[in-house]
Amino acid sequence: MFELLSRLAGEFAPLNVFRYITFRTGAALMTSLFVTFMLGPWIIRMLRVRQGKGQPIREDGPASHLLTKRGTPTMGGLMILFGMLVSTLLWADLTNLYVWLILYVTLGFGAIGFYDDYLKVRRATHGGFSGRMRLLLEAVIAVSATIGFMQLESAGLSSRLAVPFFKDILINLGYFFPVFAMIVIVGAGNSVNLTDGLDGLAIVPVMIAAGSFGFIAYLSGNAVFADYLQIQNVAGTGEIAVICGAVIGAGLGFLWFNAPPAAIFMGDTGSLALGGMIGAIAVATKHEMVLAIIGGLFVVEAVSVIIQVCSYKLFGKRVFRMAPIHHHFEQLGWTEPQVVIRFWIIAFVLALIGLSTLKLR
Repeated sequence: MFELLSRLAGEFAPLNVFRYITFRTGAALMTSLFVTFMLGPWIIRMLRVRQGKGQPIREDGPASHLLTKRGTPTMGGLMILFGMLVSTLLWADLTNLYVWLILYVTLGFGAIGFYDDYLKVRRATHGGFSGRMRLLLEAVIAVSATIGFMQLESAGLSSRLAVPFFKDILINLGYFFPVFAMIVIVGAGNSVNLTDGLDGLAIVPVMIAAGSFGFIAYLSGNAVFADYLQIQNVAGTGEIAVICGAVIGAGLGFLWFNAPPAAIFMGDTGSLALGGMIGAIAVATKHEMVLAIIGGLFVVEAVSVIIQVCSYKLFGKRVFRMAPIHHHFEQLGWTEPQVVIRFWIIAFVLALIGLSTLKLR
């Protein structure tokens, strides 16, 4: 659409609107929402037939989940990824290599998650594919994408880490930068994966993060705005905003079916893909450290699991009643809607704090 309509703008002036990233971001949002909403019922019926008993429920999880969630199909991430991909291909500037690198990470992580979900459903167990092999594949995708980002960026930015709240501090990580970026991308993917444990819990914070990073990408890619805000200008990243708009639209469409009681679960197919995408956008826009603020909810979920495992292995004691931490609050007596909505509020507040770093310098 961008290539076709922007070329016709010389003959018909109103078509100039298709050259604007902001317009195409909005169009991408509406397109992905429509595609996801229309295809959702068909995808749910197909997955329910093919999966039979649906996603296996952990026996050691909250007892209520065994009653309320058994039989619900998984792999709902396919719905999100399809809507996002169709919309991005329609509305993004496909000559922009950042678009392809972000799609590479998103679909690559999504493929890993899909295989994991497939094994869980086929074996009727919550244990999927080898954790080490999964992490290795994620690392390969993340490092290769990072090298691509570094090739697109100027020499003064390619291996440097920007520090929020300080306009002039850029830490040169040198050859260690791809390793650092890999940790960011893989960590983001798996953190969102751990957060996806209750109906609607992961998808809204993902949309909040996508909206935040879409805004950051637009500003980082615009030399005038970047100079005004004294953030790093990374030419070409503005087009990533279109992908973020597509993710928000697809997420809204998915939430319609994932709202309690969920008709479908996102599964690793969606959570790994969306988390990896957010991590990759943070690396591309040089806002890796800001991701820890905007995605603070995901960080807390992951850290709660790490603390629980380390504490149990070292001291034989559990810090939380159950990990990830959203299950801890369930055990304290919070209802599922209370946990979900309160975590949404936390994600929104953290996003506002993260965005404030753009001006507080």
